[in-house]
Amino acid sequence: MSPTFIIIQKEIRDGMRNRWVLAVTLLLAALALSLGFLGSAPTGNVKVDPLTVTVVSLSSLSIFLVPLIAMLLSYDAIVGEADRGTLALLLSYPVARWQVVVGKFFGHLAILSVATFLGYGLAGVALQMAHGGVDFTAWMPFILLILASILLGACFLSLGYLISALVHDRATAAGIAIGVWLFLVVIYDMALLGILVADGGRNITSPILNTMLLLNPTDVYRLLNLTGYENVAMFAGMAGLSEQARIPMPILFGVQLLWIAVPFALAALAFRRRAI
Repeated sequence: MSPTFIIIQKEIRDGMRNRWVLAVTLLLAALALSLGFLGSAPTGNVKVDPLTVTVVSLSSLSIFLVPLIAMLLSYDAIVGEADRGTLALLLSYPVARWQVVVGKFFGHLAILSVATFLGYGLAGVALQMAHGGVDFTAWMPFILLILASILLGACFLSLGYLISALVHDRATAAGIAIGVWLFLVVIYDMALLGILVADGGRNITSPILNTMLLLNPTDVYRLLNLTGYENVAMFAGMAGLSEQARIPMPILFGVQLLWIAVPFALAALAFRRRAI
């Protein structure tokens, strides 16, 4: 068996042993159910599907939670192994460094993907059953939410691996990871909003705004979920932004994949040059 698959299996087993999958699944399911039942309570008269309400609510809160979970999984993936002395032992076997990085990354991505799929998926089924049965047409935005959440998690896994490959102690890695999470999730959008207000529409045109949004994976995630389907955009109040941004969904997916590939490639390069 390939060393990469052995490492993937090891990371999944470690995640199961440490209850990562169970904890993240329960957390995401509880969040989705809470937002779904509380948010859909006043929608009976306007005939809004509960999954639509849940997509709008989860798109805002998952931006905070999913990247944080991904950072917690990945920030010490390399530097933590080095501190414990297990990285040198692992590299003493006939395994290439790129195989170590790829195996650990896809192992963590599998943990995050299974937890997201189960947590959000089971909550979506429960919401629809509680409101009169399954409506398959309402599932398309919700499936997009799950897929986009996995991609967003993969983006921050890549960033976490890049941090872990560059620094030489876990405390530094943890501090930088929290700083990156805080900047991309909170500070960037606050700064962008301040710039837009100060500009007053004089210099920042739609193409410039589109570029600024694409420079942050959390904004790409928000655009994917809240502007991808008309009913979700209308309920979220994002129809105007959808018309202004006009970024096709394939481009949004492509940019999100770049946010995964580029940091991961840099992490693999930094790990290859790292002294153990």
